[in-house]
Amino acid sequence: MTVRCLGRRWRRFALSAAVAASVAAPTLAAETSLTASAAATADRVWTGTQDVAFYALGLLGVSYKFGGQRPDTGLDCSGLVRYVFQEVTGVTLPRTAKELSTLGKKIAAADLQPGDLVFFNTRRFAFSHVGIYLGDDRFVHAPSKGSEVSVATLSQSYWQKHFTGARRIVGVLPSLIPSIISPAVASELTLEPLAAAMPLAATPLAIDPADAAP
Repeated sequence: MTVRCLGRRWRRFALSAAVAASVAAPTLAAETSLTASAAATADRVWTGTQDVAFYALGLLGVSYKFGGQRPDTGLDCSGLVRYVFQEVTGVTLPRTAKELSTLGKKIAAADLQPGDLVFFNTRRFAFSHVGIYLGDDRFVHAPSKGSEVSVATLSQSYWQKHFTGARRIVGVLPSLIPSIISPAVASELTLEPLAAAMPLAATPLAIDPADAAP
């Protein structure tokens, strides 16, 4: 009787452990996949900001044209930003510097990263000029009539005096955030496997009165 009781208990314990393992394994795999996916997303966001900065550098020397939206005919400051983001991310941004200043997240100058937008008061009103931060205290912009797309130093006295703020767009706007959870990972995180396994997991843990007999 004792041997039979131990046998029953062992079989129930083994079944319970097997069910728990079958439930935990997909969940652990899903969590691992989610962590890896989140890390990959962060890498894609960082790569995206670098791509914006590098692409903007490729437009150095393009002639300034007020209202210009294409490099073959000329660009103004907001036209430069709009064109770069359109080409790199596929997202069409607003047309003016003032409108661009309402997008994304406001950040401090000390927290600037490549791809961030920097704004200045160059026409007697805030956010009348915009450029793309490159890193190392520099930004690329289309300055004014008669000039070309060029690189300037943010700490230069003129730009410091006229600086009115900075915004981060890549990784902040919903349309510029890569999906963190892929469809495959999302399906693994559903509660269906857990719901199906719960009755099985609960049954082996119940104490059978027959097993309690001496």
